[in-house]
Amino acid sequence: MTTILISLCIVVLLLVTLVGMSIRVLREYERAVVFRLGRLIALKGPGLVILIPAIDRMERVSLRTVTLKIPVQEVITRDNVPAKVTAVTYFRVVDADRAIVEVEDFLAATSQIAQTTLRSILGKADLDALLSERERLNEDLQKVIDQQTEPWGVKVTTVEIKDVEIPANMQRAIARQAEAERERRAKIINAQAEFQASATLADAADVISRNPTTLQLRYLQTLHAIGAENNSTVVFPLPIDLVRPFLGNRGEDKQDEGNQGASGSVTPVTSEPRPNGLDIRPPLSPPIPR
Repeated sequence: MTTILISLCIVVLLLVTLVGMSIRVLREYERAVVFRLGRLIALKGPGLVILIPAIDRMERVSLRTVTLKIPVQEVITRDNVPAKVTAVTYFRVVDADRAIVEVEDFLAATSQIAQTTLRSILGKADLDALLSERERLNEDLQKVIDQQTEPWGVKVTTVEIKDVEIPANMQRAIARQAEAERERRAKIINAQAEFQASATLADAADVISRNPTTLQLRYLQTLHAIGAENNSTVVFPLPIDLVRPFLGNRGEDKQDEGNQGASGSVTPVTSEPRPNGLDIRPPLSPPIPR
């Protein structure tokens, strides 16, 4: 009786062990690649998967997107500038059968392909393109890597360049170049502003020349500006009409003196008789020698 009970316990234990070996539960994002006696059978999952113990062998494959960090790669650009580049790759398995059958380790294979492609693509680009055209380089990397991993059932969705490290002397050279470019733009903007201002001043001069009153208004505005800026300065506005006759007489006197000097004689000047009967005559100036 005891022997029978021990035998039954052994049989039950074996059955439980076989059932545990033959039943697998897969999550929604997992698939099972099953080999029966070494031959690939239909893809199974998700959910409950029943295997034949000691006959079937299952490989579990995740269909989620994998984030693969590419190690630092030393790259020499097309213009012979050394740089250290790091990147990240996003991919996922779209065909679990080929991911297991076509390549031994699709994760390591994808990593190696990404590293070699990164050095190859960036080696064909200039440093300026590497720094400013990352979107285009990312697209080129994604297309090339995806073409190489497509036979493995792996889809590369995105490749992003994370960081570009260049030598310190190149950083200083780029800083000087950027500073020179900013100075060039500032000078161009200043020259354009001077040109526009000169054109506006020329138009204003034409308007003022057609209407002399505008010159007086401008004169009053200038006086107002001077009084507002320098409060300690006392400004007495003087109409231009009062000054113009004196300026004209002064010009005529200078012209007369010039004519007298050229002729070498002085015209006597007489005064009108005064009411008191006195006749006052100014003394004559001596002749000017030639």
